[in-house]
Amino acid sequence: MDTMKVIESIIRGLMFLAGILGNSWLVIRSLPGHKTVIRTNEVLFINLAFSNLITNCLVDLPDTIADFAGRWFLGETFCGVFRFCAELSETSSIFTTFFISVFWHQKLVGSLKRGGGAVRLDSLRPVGCLLAGSWTVAVIFSVPHFFFVVVEAGNESKEDCLEVFPNPVAQQAYEITYLTVANAFPVAGIVFASVQIVITLLQNQRRIQSHNSDQTKEASEEGSESVESRNEDTSVSAVSASEDLKESHVYTGAAASSCPDAPPRSALGRETGSDRRAGAQPTLSGPSQMPSKPSPNSGPQVRAAKSVVAVASVVLVCWLTHLLLRITNNIHTSSIVLEVASYIAASYTCIIPYIFLHGVKKLSCSCKR
Repeated sequence: MDTMKVIESIIRGLMFLAGILGNSWLVIRSLPGHKTVIRTNEVLFINLAFSNLITNCLVDLPDTIADFAGRWFLGETFCGVFRFCAELSETSSIFTTFFISVFWHQKLVGSLKRGGGAVRLDSLRPVGCLLAGSWTVAVIFSVPHFFFVVVEAGNESKEDCLEVFPNPVAQQAYEITYLTVANAFPVAGIVFASVQIVITLLQNQRRIQSHNSDQTKEASEEGSESVESRNEDTSVSAVSASEDLKESHVYTGAAASSCPDAPPRSALGRETGSDRRAGAQPTLSGPSQMPSKPSPNSGPQVRAAKSVVAVASVVLVCWLTHLLLRITNNIHTSSIVLEVASYIAASYTCIIPYIFLHGVKKLSCSCKR
């Protein structure tokens, strides 16, 4: 086996390990605790991880072993299983990602605009119906791949697992229908839900900024009013203090002339001055504290919604490239194009579980469930 083939096999093996670890961890962290019931997002995550694990275990692993062996040695029966599982897991994964995008868009809108009320997909019944429908569609599109396969020898007696449809017209009809129903529609739904999430987040950001600017303006107006009131109080107290001082001078003069035992005027003045300094100081209240700034990133819904946008970006890169390669292969059949398409699909299954785990804060291990 040449060097390029070894590098490809190593890359495929690393993607297989990353997918196994990420999707297994997504299943473990999505399982409900002893005192909690399973929720919609956990059902969707488990279904997504299970779909990806089919790809990891029954598609990536046999393909990696065949690459290291240099030929397809698993027989024609497993060749049909291999092709069937590849299409099945791919279709289920993309539909589940679409359902997750719609669910978190509803949760985000319900949290930011309706005060966190329940949404339609919070009920497990519609979610179960959607998942059952997606698996039905996936099985229907995957059945032909189980029958129309053959293991044939290539160059240097190398055996490959290939798909052989009865005629080119049937193959093109199948590919067009499959790419439209099981790829184009879900990808368009993911993009639309992600755009709505971004619009909702931007609207919420502008709402927070306008709210903070209004609070700042009100606080500054209150501060200016309090300064003016303190200045008026200070001037009034100064006038009353001067009048009290004049009265004390008059009183001390009269007392000095009538009472020889009265204390000197200077001492009395010092006493009254010290009393005035001790008691006449107005208590200045500090400026009113401004309300804490609400954080636009707070809340699990916002964090999870941002993870959905990140996944949508990965979907755009991986799945649109995958679609273009599949369309190109329909025009001109090429084993290299199919190999690149399979690598792109495998990269998708080993990236998105980590993004979702980070979005729901379950990437790290926690002892409390």
